[in-house]
Amino acid sequence: MENTAPIQHREPEEKARIKNAFIQHVLETGHEPASVFKFAQTLNLRQEEFFQYYNSFKSIKSEVWDQIFDQTLAVMYAQEVYPSYAAQEKLLSFYFTWIEELKKNRSYFLSLYEHQAGFAKVLPSEVMSFKRKFKAFAKEIVHEGKATGEIVDRKFFSDGYEEGMWAETMFIFQFWLRDTSPGFEKTDAAIEKSVALAFDLIGRNAIDSLLDFAKFLYQSR
Repeated sequence: MENTAPIQHREPEEKARIKNAFIQHVLETGHEPASVFKFAQTLNLRQEEFFQYYNSFKSIKSEVWDQIFDQTLAVMYAQEVYPSYAAQEKLLSFYFTWIEELKKNRSYFLSLYEHQAGFAKVLPSEVMSFKRKFKAFAKEIVHEGKATGEIVDRKFFSDGYEEGMWAETMFIFQFWLRDTSPGFEKTDAAIEKSVALAFDLIGRNAIDSLLDFAKFLYQSR
């Protein structure tokens, strides 16, 4: 029993050491390590010790994506004003906060994803967990938006709203990777314009008025 506590303290520290060493390797070399075996050697670990914490480099990369998402939500939810935001403002808040968190690891993401062609079409497997988390968050925004009338519940289309927000997320990420403007001001503008467009499309607009008018004319015959 006396040895239990030290082991419990050591495990998260060792896992963090592995993850941080992986990130450092990417930053220094521009790519992930050649193999788990060689990487473990640099940490004076046996390969099987690495696998106690991660089953592959992809699981480390997945954890980085997830932790940035979790930190983004933590920062947002800590703001007293956040609960009073409308749906559109909440999505804006997410993107601006998310980009601030991504900036802390920009060189890491550039090294891994800057030259990945078709990133949005063929999503790397390590991003899938982040996608599931984001879509759950987007679903909450859509639900709130429908309740307040910000978002229109359209037959056949409403089920795709969360997927549309995910596509917007990947667009913003890739735009930010390419952005060379001071302070990433172009990314800020892209966020504002893309979110405004998204809510113009999923909110009540001229098409809804046209359909309502056509329905009225049909029922008035």
